[in-house]
Amino acid sequence: EIQMADAASAGPAQGAREGRGFGRGGFGERGGRGRGGRGGRGGRGGARRGGRDEKAWVPMTKLGRLVAAGLVKSIEEIYLFSLPIKEPKIVDHFLGSKLKDEVLKVQPVQKQTCAGQRTRFKAYVVVGDSDGHIGLGVKCAKEVAGAIQGAITVAKQSLLPIRRGYWGNKIGAPHTVPCKVTGKWGSCRIRLVPAPRGTGLVAAPVPKKILEYA
Repeated sequence: EIQMADAASAGPAQGAREGRGFGRGGFGERGGRGRGGRGGRGGRGGARRGGRDEKAWVPMTKLGRLVAAGLVKSIEEIYLFSLPIKEPKIVDHFLGSKLKDEVLKVQPVQKQTCAGQRTRFKAYVVVGDSDGHIGLGVKCAKEVAGAIQGAITVAKQSLLPIRRGYWGNKIGAPHTVPCKVTGKWGSCRIRLVPAPRGTGLVAAPVPKKILEYA
């Protein structure tokens, strides 16, 4: 009886000690504080970095705030009032996944300094949705990736609507330019001529690639 009473009196105290982690395989409850319980510092830091990449868009211009509030229904309303687009997120808001981009050219450029030559990279990028919107961007940076990303941003900010028309009868959707158009930049001249439906794009490789995105 004495031994049973001692065991009964020792039972609650021993159970409390085991609950606090003093039993065999101890620190069961407080083990969460150990390195194994934390899951490593890298796990918490990775979650913060992931959240930083997916953070919500915070508009910086009045037009961006109007777009984020839903007061601007389409990108054509922006073109109607000739408002400058200063944020690429505005274009992403309206066109989104329909917008595609392609790198046309990446070339190194050099500048002579007192310490020697400084080499940077210039990227040419075209963006468009193949449905009447196209933009061209040029950016120079120290790294190729930075130049391409900057050129994409410039191309989205310079996105323009393309006027389309018909050749012959106005049947179906517009399929060509409405009239003959001539453009000039530097020593280069380009001329667009309407063509019947089904003709396709008859042009040099670079102009053809740009017109495909328009």
